[in-house]
Amino acid sequence: MRQRVITAVVALILFIPLIVIGQMPLQVVMAMLGGIAVYELFRMKGLDIKTPEGILAIVGSVVLILPRSTWYDFLPKTVNGNTLFYLVVMALLVLPVFLKNALTFDTIGFPVLVSLYVGTGFQNFISARETGLHVLMYALFIVWSTDIGAYMIGRKYGKRKLAPDISPNKTVEGSLGGMLCAVVVSLVFTLIWPLTYNVFVMLLLAIIFSVVGQLGDLVESAYKRYYGVKDSGNILPGHGGILDRFDSLLFVFPLMHLVGLF
Repeated sequence: MRQRVITAVVALILFIPLIVIGQMPLQVVMAMLGGIAVYELFRMKGLDIKTPEGILAIVGSVVLILPRSTWYDFLPKTVNGNTLFYLVVMALLVLPVFLKNALTFDTIGFPVLVSLYVGTGFQNFISARETGLHVLMYALFIVWSTDIGAYMIGRKYGKRKLAPDISPNKTVEGSLGGMLCAVVVSLVFTLIWPLTYNVFVMLLLAIIFSVVGQLGDLVESAYKRYYGVKDSGNILPGHGGILDRFDSLLFVFPLMHLVGLF
């Protein structure tokens, strides 16, 4: 527990100034975290990242994460991260030609999906920050309050298992408690820093974001259980890997973009 607390404090000391500064420093760090997340997924599946498909998966996530305005502005205006990502997909599709069918369409699907999942999540993280610090902080507070509320309330009142085959420690009561905490935080936040919609709509969205964040957590738990690993990595002592910390956010940020918050 002490190790978890120390890691969390150190991470916040480094992370908070970074998101306040934003711009290129944040973009570079998010791209690095995206590359680590891709590595963690390859590692979970038992694949070597130092292969053509592993390297291309990292490249695919990075071109999605880095904003066009900062990194690709020298290219024609019709070109964006999605265009560059598809070039990476094309390169992956071509690999079997040069590797004498060592890869198949099915095996190529894994690096494509990994880079799309990681790249889109971190891309929307940056987009939220570019819209405004308050937008990014809103999403972080919703996810953090959900996690804290689910843990505290689940620990005290949890009885019914939420997904025993995937994450045995999660309970229905904890999940509802996390949603309640997210609603309270959303109410306080939007009264101080109004967002796109009125308070009532933001409370409804907070419930949806809380549920989707918990689903993102369960998705990663399902894959870890399938691959037989406890954590996605060990880069954060006491907390696991990058995916273990960002799994909820990788689901919440794209949804926030979809509903027009940034």
